[in-house]
Amino acid sequence: MIHSDSEFKLAHDLEKRLAPRRVIEAAMSSGELKHVHKDTLVMRERIARPILRTILQLAGIYSRGLRNALQPVVRNVRLEFQDLPASFDGFRILQLADLHIDGMDGLAEIVADHIAGLYADLCVMTGDYRFELVGPCPEVYPRLRTILSSVHADHGVVAVMGNHDESDMAGEIEKLGVRMLINESIEIRRAGPSLWVVGVDDPHCYGFDDLDGALEGVPDKAFKVLLAHSPEIFEKAAGAGIDLCLCGHIHAGQIRMPLIGSILSNADCPKSYTEGVWQRAGMVGYTCAGVGCSLLPVRYNCPPEIAMIELVRK
Repeated sequence: MIHSDSEFKLAHDLEKRLAPRRVIEAAMSSGELKHVHKDTLVMRERIARPILRTILQLAGIYSRGLRNALQPVVRNVRLEFQDLPASFDGFRILQLADLHIDGMDGLAEIVADHIAGLYADLCVMTGDYRFELVGPCPEVYPRLRTILSSVHADHGVVAVMGNHDESDMAGEIEKLGVRMLINESIEIRRAGPSLWVVGVDDPHCYGFDDLDGALEGVPDKAFKVLLAHSPEIFEKAAGAGIDLCLCGHIHAGQIRMPLIGSILSNADCPKSYTEGVWQRAGMVGYTCAGVGCSLLPVRYNCPPEIAMIELVRK
């Protein structure tokens, strides 16, 4: 297979951007480094998964949770902005968050069917492509290909990494035609002012998010859309003049009990930022409930979500 010079350059640039992450991952793999946050997550899942599964099975609702997790909804979200360039009025962003696509057989095909009739200007994926936190994940890529084959987006697909994802995955996902943003930004041009899409590495687990670096070269007054896996970047993003922050990670709780609501929360941010539309200073945020599941492939009172976000000029 012959690669163009531009493809080689993209691959080289990606490796350069992933270098800090690779150092930590290699040290963790060899046992030289204990990553307190990720090790805790792995241990928690190994302990909590069989316990929670048994509780749900004894309650007779486990199979219902499995069915719920295969019934995604399309959520249409309309967001207004005073400073949105006129040429981007009506700009539509398809957000696919927390796919965890190798966690459930059949989910990729269902998602593909749901998005086949949707038309967007841009598709964004905000991290967590696999189900497990560690180990190989060969099923992720063919299933992502199934989903991406149904995406209709004039400006293509851009994506960021999540806390479930490892460095090797970024290159494989780019081979599917996705532009991975690792602490960097891209410009989308239409008539008049541009819109900039800024992407940071996972702020939740690895802590390699570099918003200042990602914003290098972005004009101060440009309209900026930030892609981050978790809303935990809210304070830094609002202070940096981000107009819209798109994130996920929390699955809107995934398991929500009547009256009580979510019993799972895994983000250091205000509760109001863990799902749906929120605001911090002059920045609007949207935390998507996500497509897939983690810990267990079940959902209760919290359907999988495919978000279609329309930007509207006030």
